[in-house]
Amino acid sequence: MFICIKRLEMRVMENGINKEFCMSSFLTIRYVYNEVAWKENIIPKNNVKIDTAPKINCRTADDIDRAFRTMFDNMDLSHAALLLSGGIDSGILASYMPKGTKTYTAHNKSPLTDLEVERAAKICELNQLEHHVIEITWDDYKKKMDDMMLKANCPVTANEPQVHKLVGQAVKDGADLIIFGDAADMVFGGCDQKLAKDWTFDEWIKEYTFVDPKAVLKNPADMGILFEQYKIGENGVDYLRFMDDIFTISSGNAYYNSFDYFHVNYFDPYVRLTMSEPLDLKRVRNGESKYLLRELYQKKYPELEIPEKLPMPRSMNVWLDWWKGPERPEFIPGCAESLTYEQKFLVYSLERYLNLIEE
Repeated sequence: MFICIKRLEMRVMENGINKEFCMSSFLTIRYVYNEVAWKENIIPKNNVKIDTAPKINCRTADDIDRAFRTMFDNMDLSHAALLLSGGIDSGILASYMPKGTKTYTAHNKSPLTDLEVERAAKICELNQLEHHVIEITWDDYKKKMDDMMLKANCPVTANEPQVHKLVGQAVKDGADLIIFGDAADMVFGGCDQKLAKDWTFDEWIKEYTFVDPKAVLKNPADMGILFEQYKIGENGVDYLRFMDDIFTISSGNAYYNSFDYFHVNYFDPYVRLTMSEPLDLKRVRNGESKYLLRELYQKKYPELEIPEKLPMPRSMNVWLDWWKGPERPEFIPGCAESLTYEQKFLVYSLERYLNLIEE
């Protein structure tokens, strides 16, 4: 987890500036790889910090429980806040918070967030925590996106403005430490779709790529240089190491960019843990993703059903229904027509950022 990625010699770079590479990288992996600059003095920030603390080996759910108790017993949580989704990871963390701790759950008037809020409210009731439900609207995105992008020197992903509002409200309410559980998926086998099979190299590129740059950009950069370092033999791929290296940053930036923006301390206790035995992919592929955490959740909340993992809910199908696609000359006309709404947001965000830095 949080492995330092070795720097590749980027033949596509010239003086470290390559807008085409930056655009293609953002669309492919949702961040700009290798600190390539969009233009002079505009280098994307990577706010994901490497946690250097020794890892705690965990073989059982009880091992995880003991590790968390030790961590939190030695922390000052008097002004801490918890980002609570209603899922397994943050639900477990809620059980270690002092009574009265403020928790924050996003809601955007969709059925998925109705379910998330209901689950989170029950968790808070059982642990006697203070629950704050934060409404997220498209106006929140429009108001904050530009400022966030200029701060990070990069377009934002679909969940970043949502996290930004939660963190901002927690800080406004007096929090000096944000507790969250983003790393649980990576440490304990939660990305079940990405772990669904042993991918070939070509399959993995297609599976992982968020938006194919060749489908939307007139002059896409070759992103093969990013994937090649994970290739095994003729057509194999070390997808677990790829997830450790690439997805960790892609997922984490949504949180760490907000912590950097608000200058607030943060702690993800899952970062400090590691599995002492290899991940049982058979169990994951048979529907038991994060099987150790499922067991711990059941021990914590025997009266509750184990919640199945949901993506961070957003209403992009409503929010972006008006948008017909990018108009800048870098993009292929009509390229957004066949994209999902989540993909459309990445293209929308990219065009909006380009307008900001080139206006």
